[in-house]
Order: sequence, then C-alpha cells, then structure tokens
Amino acid sequence: MTQILTHTGKRFDVADPCPDLIDPRDIAHSLAHLCRFNGHTREFYSVAQHSCIVADLVPDEHKLAALLHDATEAYVGDMVRPIKESMPAFQAVESWVWESICDRFLLDLDLPASVCNADLIALATERRDLMPTDSAIWECLIGIDPMAETIRPWSATEARLTYHQRLMDQLAIEHRRKAA
Repeated sequence: MTQILTHTGKRFDVADPCPDLIDPRDIAHSLAHLCRFNGHTREFYSVAQHSCIVADLVPDEHKLAALLHDATEAYVGDMVRPIKESMPAFQAVESWVWESICDRFLLDLDLPASVCNADLIALATERRDLMPTDSAIWECLIGIDPMAETIRPWSATEARLTYHQRLMDQLAIEHRRKAA
C-alpha cells in the first residue's frame, strides 16, 4: 500500500500523487507538526514556521514557491539531508509529490534562486538560534549570513494557523495576478 490518510481524510497515494488531492489544510497541519532537524532543536520548531521565514526573505513574486518549498514533507515526511542524499528511491517519490504540488499550485518545478538563498539564510539563523552549539563548519552555509532577528519558535497551533493564512492569502494574490 502506498497511500497515506491525510488530516482532512483524503487517501493520498505517494506513488501516484494526484494534484486534486493536495489540500492547503493538509499541508498546513502536517508542516506545523513536523519539527525541523528531525527534532534535534533546543525546543519545538516547525517546518511551517521555517517556510514562513523563507517566504519573508524573498520578493513578492516568489512567496508562494517559498511557502511551498518544503510542502512535499507534508506527504512523505522530513528526512535529514545525509540520509536523503543516499536514498534515490525516496528522492524519486519526493520528486513525484513535488511535481503534483507544482501542478496543483501552478509553480515551476525549479525553485527560484531567491528561495534557495532564503532557505540557506533561514538555515544559518536556525543553526544559530535553535541548534546545540557546534564548532563544525556546515559547508552549505559558507558565505551565508543569518538574519539579524532571533527566531522565537511558534507552537504547532500558531504555526498551523499562521502558515495556512499566509498560504491562502498568497494563493488569492496569485489568482488575482494571473487573472489581471
């Protein structure tokens, strides 16, 4: 069986994802309950809040992509990068889900460079504010400065409500932009 049961009661097949079954409420709920860094933060910090931070760092035209850049995790979970990179089958499933998300929300498959850069700025800030102190160099963060602001982690409820509202607002903006 390759189906999962989503928060809204949909049966979503991760091996054959259907864009019509992708629901912003499911994404918001799931990402708000997924902790970044496989839970190894000093306190709970959700993927939903991370996505909102990334969206705050990009130009208006890339905010929807920023909010959804980790939306696959609502359907396949969050896997730490060192393991994900060694699992081509997982990467394939994640890619199928991403294609469906892009189809559902009319996004390009390739993330804008501004989203990729903002994701790294958020990562540098998260490392500083939320992770245990570690002197190791994270190669991906060389030359990346964290935000000036300190991250205050949200509760799962705050993350779900904030993320969902921002996603719905952005979808309305995108709809109006395309209709103009």
